[in-house]
Amino acid sequence: MMRLLALAVLCFGLSGHAYAQENTVLPKLPDPIQNLVNEGAQIRYLGRDYGMDAWITIKGGQEQYFYVMPDGKAFLMGVMFDEKGKLVTVDQVSKLRAEGDELLDTLADDYGLSAEKAVKEEAAKAPAFKSPSEQLFNDIENSNWIPLGESGAPILYSFIDPQCPHCHDFIESLQKDYIDAGKVQVRMIPVGFKDETRAQAAFLLATPDPQGVWKRHMAGEKDALPARPEINQQGVQRNLAIMQSWKFNVTPMILYRGKDGSVKLLRGQPKDLAAFVADLGSRV
Repeated sequence: MMRLLALAVLCFGLSGHAYAQENTVLPKLPDPIQNLVNEGAQIRYLGRDYGMDAWITIKGGQEQYFYVMPDGKAFLMGVMFDEKGKLVTVDQVSKLRAEGDELLDTLADDYGLSAEKAVKEEAAKAPAFKSPSEQLFNDIENSNWIPLGESGAPILYSFIDPQCPHCHDFIESLQKDYIDAGKVQVRMIPVGFKDETRAQAAFLLATPDPQGVWKRHMAGEKDALPARPEINQQGVQRNLAIMQSWKFNVTPMILYRGKDGSVKLLRGQPKDLAAFVADLGSRV
């Protein structure tokens, strides 16, 4: 079975001698690929697409694909996709097999699997390409958040600053009729734009009862959410890094998946709260 490392970058110098395929002088191999050949690997040149020379090596029944960068100073090991997500590597292997390459035919006989099919199966195991909105949603899902509300309810994510009055108003508007009623779960992502609020956000992530602490904080209890500088702030810094990477600079910043499946972003509080809640699609 082929083993592919999808798009893992390996930087090495370019050297070694050209490998002849069908009596044609081919591009030079980087030393690490040449070492595989020296160790007994079979190799074939797959052509040049998108400015990169492609090679396949076969050793012990395992195939690996290499793409040498245009400047020859580095290469990639894995499979290539075009801008539409189509597997370029499959086309390259298909062309080589169409030329009657016995090596690939033998491999298919030995393993009962054509090279093209194996590439597709291995590539299917790799993470799917995401649109910007899906990548954003993935980043938000993997942030450090605190749930408010019952499991099984439609969810929304919101960046929250502990001292942001608009954040307080937003949560308060949902609390009685939606959060407490089990109709919405808010996944708060604590951040802080000042030293004090970052420390408070870190405490909120660290405390064993974040929901209770937040409720007491919302109720006006002054000591409910202390700003303790000794609390590790890495979780808050990660949340801030996500905000900064997407150029978000206000709170609340709300993200959710609508009933139509699309990812939706709301800056500030929703104007029509009922319509907003009705549009929440994904559930815990």
